[in-house]
Parts: sequence; structure tokens; C-alpha cells
Amino acid sequence: MLGLFKPAKHLPLLADDEVDKSYRKLRWQIFMGIFVGYAGYYLVRKNFSLAMPYLIDEQGYSRGELGLALSAVSIAYGLSKFFMGNVSDRSNARFFLSTGLLISASVMFFMGLVPWATSSISIMFVLLFLNGWAQGMGWPACGRTMVHWYSGNERGRIVSIWNVAHNVGGGLIGPLGILGMAWFNDWHSAFYVPAAVASFVAVFSFLLMRDTPQSCGLPAIEHYRQDFPSDYQDEYEKEFSAREIFLKYVLNNKLLWYIAVANAFVYLIRYGVLDWTPTYLHEVKNFSFDESSWAYFFYEWAGIPGTLLCGWISDKWFKGLRSPAAILYMCLVLFAVLIYWFNPAGHPQIDMAALMAIGFLIYGPVMLIGLYALELVPKKAAGTAAGLTGMFGYLGGAVVANIALGFTVDSFGWNGGFVLLVSGCLLAILFIGLTVKHEKAHHQNKLSKKK
Repeated sequence: MLGLFKPAKHLPLLADDEVDKSYRKLRWQIFMGIFVGYAGYYLVRKNFSLAMPYLIDEQGYSRGELGLALSAVSIAYGLSKFFMGNVSDRSNARFFLSTGLLISASVMFFMGLVPWATSSISIMFVLLFLNGWAQGMGWPACGRTMVHWYSGNERGRIVSIWNVAHNVGGGLIGPLGILGMAWFNDWHSAFYVPAAVASFVAVFSFLLMRDTPQSCGLPAIEHYRQDFPSDYQDEYEKEFSAREIFLKYVLNNKLLWYIAVANAFVYLIRYGVLDWTPTYLHEVKNFSFDESSWAYFFYEWAGIPGTLLCGWISDKWFKGLRSPAAILYMCLVLFAVLIYWFNPAGHPQIDMAALMAIGFLIYGPVMLIGLYALELVPKKAAGTAAGLTGMFGYLGGAVVANIALGFTVDSFGWNGGFVLLVSGCLLAILFIGLTVKHEKAHHQNKLSKKK
């Protein structure tokens, strides 16, 4: 694996008068590559959710069985984001991101075009597991790219803008599903139409991306912008071994563990609502396929302004502290989930508004935790740090959202499912709260060193 994705070699430095021009051009070119590329990952991540109502009605699967199959994506993605994150820290991000996206698109083509692929829960679990593992190659490659091309005092707004790619890609699944149904009159098109678009995105992203500044004959971003972290050392520009990354910078980082646990509960809400929206709206609120698809779209795209506002609030209101802004957003998420739960059928506008509010709010904490993980370690260990929080989010949060929520609804109805979601909101607030004191101390130490 490392031989295939070996980091690009450092080139001799360009002349001083060429550095600024090249940096300006390449930074936005590369940002477009990782933004569009990561949006492409979401085109082929959650297609299965749109297909679940048909698998229940036409093939007789239970919600618990489909939740078990769907959990394969989260299990594989959580593990892959951590372990492949470590590989990405020692790899060429350009090849890494595009290859993962092509593998994921291939799996979705297979599930949409081969009837055998949806013939049993075990087969679907294996295919979705493979898809989830390939999905784990996206975020670490983007994280590696951002910490190499953008320095600390601009990284907050850059990451918040890039984070919108989640919503752009995830929101387009709904309209693409509607388009596929209109063209082919086949619910399987929810798999193969987005896969076709994602394949083109992988090529586009590859053409735009580059690995590190040094591989383009440019100095490190810290030297270019004269923006050095308080603990910056020249050795951080060297590639670390896997042992150094795991033992020296990640596994003994207490604050990183705090936010990883908090992330599990944030992801329980994120995917507990998102993955079950088409099924819940179909069964309880009498939504059609088109209406549920648009609800899916609005949930995701509402996250765009919500994420950008959250980044601004974190920087301006809370002076760069991440946990207070995350707590504020999660309290509002709790209120929106309660409205989504208790609103009776026959009021679709309120359901849409509640879903949009949850989408608007939930991606703020998702973004802040990911950003915080990047800031807690040297940039050569960024993929692994983000992978740790992601592993907790998916194995501890999304898997519960898929499996536990499905079987809970089978046994106790949708009211039981919402009790689980509300409990997750409260626990997310609690565990994020446990990081406030440590984050303030870390932040004050950073400011004192800069002075």
C-alpha cells in the first residue's frame, strides 16, 4: 500500500519571486480538488438509506436487518479512518483520495446493477463494509492536504468552508435519486447514478490535487506565511514512522481522547436522524419517495450555512475555543429533535423545518471536533488524529444509530428510537462539557507562548 501511494519527492525550491505566485495558484486549485473530491465521497456513501424503504416493501427485510447491513459502512469507515489515516500520513494525498473514491463508486455500481448484490443481508453487509473501508481514504487525505497548504491562523475558516463538502455531496444524493427514478423508473438507480457522477469526480480531483508544498518546489506553509505554532519544530516537516505517530503524538494525547468520546454521541445524532429519515417519514409521516428525497437534501444542505456560522461563532464569540460553540449547537439540536419527534403526521412543513434545523446545527460540532483533532498534533500525524475521533464517531455513534436504532424501533416503535436519540444529545453535551476546562488551559498556554 505504501509503495503504491508513496509521498511525492521534494523538489528544489523555486526562485523567491516565483514562490508567492505558485502558492496563490496552487492553494486554491488544490482546495477545489479536495472540496469536490470529498463531496464525491458522499455521493456514494449513504445511497443505501434511500433504497431501504423498497427493500422493506418489496423484499421483506425488517428494519433491524437493514440497520445491521447499513452498520457495515460505519464499522468499516470507523476502522478505516483510523488505520488508513495512519497510512495517509505517509502517502501521496493525490493518489490516495482518488483511488478510494473509485473503489467506492465501483461497489455502488455493483449493488445497483447486479441483482445478486441485494439478495441477502450478509451479501449487502460485505459490500457495504468494502464501501465503508474505501470511504475511510477520503477524510485523512483531505486533512493531510489542509495542514500542509494552510497555516494555523487561517485554518479555522478554511476547514469550515471545506467541511461544507459533506453537505454538498450528501444533499445531492436525494436529487440524483429522483433523477434516476425519472430516467430509469428503477430504485436501483439510487446506487448507479451517483456512482457514475462520483467516478468523474475522482478523475477531476486527481487532476487538481498535489501532495505537499515541498513536492512542488515550495517552502513549508509555516515559513511562507510566517505563522508558526507554539510547539513548531523543523523535524515536523519530516515524515514520521507509524510508531512515532501512534505512540508519541496520538495515543498518549489526553485531550484527543476526550473529544473522541464526545464525537461518538454527536455521530449518533447525525446518522440516527439522517440514515432513518426516508424510512421514518415514509412510515410515520406518510411522505412519498420524492418528498423523502427532498427532505434528505434539505437536511444536508442546511448544514452549509450552519457549519460556516459555527466556525465564525467559535472564532469570534469564543476566541478560538471549540467546545463552547459545540455545546451551544448541541443544545439547539436537542430542541429540534424533540420537535421532529412530537410533530404529528399531516404537518410536513414542520417536519421539514425540524430536519433542516437538525442539519443546520449538527454539522457544526462535527466540524469543530475534526478541526480540533488536527490542531492537537503535528501536521504529519494529522490523519491519524482525525482518524481516532472518526473511529469513535463511527464505531461508537453511527453503528449504534444503524443497529441499535433499527432493533429499538422494531421492539419499541419510533418513540423508543427517539428516546435513544434524545439520550445521545444529552450525553454529547455532557462529554463535550468535560473538555472545556482542558481546552481553556491548552488555549491559554498557546497564547502565553506566542507572547
